[in-house]
Amino acid sequence: MSSPKVWLITGSSSGFGRSVTELVLERGDIAVATLRTPEVLADLTAKYSSEKLLVLKLDVTQPEEITAAFDAAVAKFGRIDVVFNNAGYGVLGEVEGTPEEHVRALFDVNFFGATNVSKAAVRVFRDVNKPQGGRLLQMSSVSVYSGPAVLSYYNASKCALEGMSEGLAAELDPEWNIKITIIEGGAFTTSLLQNFVLTQPHPAYTKPTLAPAQIRSYLANGTLPPGTPSPARAAEVMCKIAALEDPPLHFPLGRDTVHVAKKKLAGLLENAEAFASWSDDLAA
Repeated sequence: MSSPKVWLITGSSSGFGRSVTELVLERGDIAVATLRTPEVLADLTAKYSSEKLLVLKLDVTQPEEITAAFDAAVAKFGRIDVVFNNAGYGVLGEVEGTPEEHVRALFDVNFFGATNVSKAAVRVFRDVNKPQGGRLLQMSSVSVYSGPAVLSYYNASKCALEGMSEGLAAELDPEWNIKITIIEGGAFTTSLLQNFVLTQPHPAYTKPTLAPAQIRSYLANGTLPPGTPSPARAAEVMCKIAALEDPPLHFPLGRDTVHVAKKKLAGLLENAEAFASWSDDLAA
């Protein structure tokens, strides 16, 4: 019988993070659940022993807290097998209308925080685990394929995370047995807007026929189409990905993401072929 896997999960208070934490525990693995407000998981700490669940305070914008969380997990369990890099939030606002301090705070969490978690994960996978190895799941978004209005900065933060993750994956020595998967999540029944900062509409973009006004109205309605999957179903897929010997670098999660990804890639290919000849005479 194989030993239980040790998962470290950031942003485990709700949504995907909470669902993955619950499923890991239900399956008999070990969860190191990190979040800014540990008391939110009081129901789980009452249900599971400290040998199965370690809850730690972690604000990913504080590098010293990231180091402390990984060190505590290693001190308690000796290794970390899977890191679900999930902590994040969004800012909803037009490019012209979003205050810069909101944008910088967004990148501090979604990019710099996630990058520091990634570096800590690789260090443990390579230098602590015996044998070497581990799985790093990066939580991204369908928005990297669609670039929706009023989510421009959120999308930018996820594109930055994806670019960093692709480069990091290319840098890793295959002998370390470290695999990275970027999970591009679509629409799920999470409390999405609870994790978004809502800015005031820019006056130039309030025309009802424009995309910013339409998307603001849709999100304010708060209703999702029938059949939208739950984050619990997403957690099942993430556990499957973590168990793969050779997982994909990119994983579109949800039928909507698959559809948008195919459309984006088809458009890129069509555009490249249409204008390929424009580069023929550029060589010296």
